[in-house]
Amino acid sequence: MSNNSASLLHKRQSKIIGLSVGAVLLLVLATASVLLGAQTFGFGDLWESYRHFDGSNEHLILRTTRVPRVLVAAAVGSCLAVAGAVMQVLTRNPLASPSVFGINAGASLFVVIGLVLYGSSLTMNSMIWIAFAGALFVALCVYAMAMRGSWFEPVKLTLAGAAMGAFASSITSGLILINKQSLDTALFWMIGSVSGRKLEHLLAVAPYMAIGIGLALLLSNSLNIIMLGEDSARGLGQRVTLVRLLSALAVVLLAGSSVSAAGPIAFVGLIVPHLCRSLIGTDHRWLLPCCAIYGAVLLVAADLAARFVLMPKEVPVGIATAMLGVPFLVHAARRKEHD
Repeated sequence: MSNNSASLLHKRQSKIIGLSVGAVLLLVLATASVLLGAQTFGFGDLWESYRHFDGSNEHLILRTTRVPRVLVAAAVGSCLAVAGAVMQVLTRNPLASPSVFGINAGASLFVVIGLVLYGSSLTMNSMIWIAFAGALFVALCVYAMAMRGSWFEPVKLTLAGAAMGAFASSITSGLILINKQSLDTALFWMIGSVSGRKLEHLLAVAPYMAIGIGLALLLSNSLNIIMLGEDSARGLGQRVTLVRLLSALAVVLLAGSSVSAAGPIAFVGLIVPHLCRSLIGTDHRWLLPCCAIYGAVLLVAADLAARFVLMPKEVPVGIATAMLGVPFLVHAARRKEHD
């Protein structure tokens, strides 16, 4: 076997090991998240709650609270991480995340508008669809602003996203001040949390999450080529504008569905792609699955840790990810400056 073949085999094995370690870590953390908290359970309790559900408080907590919460956290973490990796290619900015599209701000604005109009009669299911509509609307506006004729301009995308995000946030703040009855509900949702989410909330947006991840995976090789530069990509036969449009659609589906299910959880889409690149490299055929696994790991771990900070009260997971994300952002920015 030649040195090149041996090197390629070693790299492939390293990537497989990295993915496998992430999968095992996710399984361990998910199990711990189901069993641990203000009330601790054993494996037997979890098994009995599904083998022979008796309607007891323990079984209700496990089946209707803990398990759905873990599934929502894992799904949202995966989607945000994959969306972040795609966004960093779209914008040519290693510090980009789904919030660049203004998705968080758009979803928050529509939710607050819904609370102002309907108040306490607004159900969680309705809130999810309203948030998704807001995320989609703002993202489409940002993308339209970033187009120049038939050409897509990544710099304009970043500027348009920042502008729309600031505009939506200011309108949101004004509505909350005007209608203080919606303050508590709006603030809890805007921080980002997987607490209180039920399985039907995840099932409502799961098709959009699946389509978004599938589309991103289908575009993984095209994203590798686009990283070489637009001119090189066109020279290799890539339809760059179409790839960017489909990539933007994947981000909207992933981030929009995630924000609508759990609120605007920040920094997952920034942290995970950087960690995965250091682990398995920049090939998006491997990077995107790695982001999906470790995004789920990060958010499940953050949610688990957030339960014990102010026990018996729980800290919203959005605060936990922000505490991790801010120093990471500073570190990444400084490293980029020195490169």
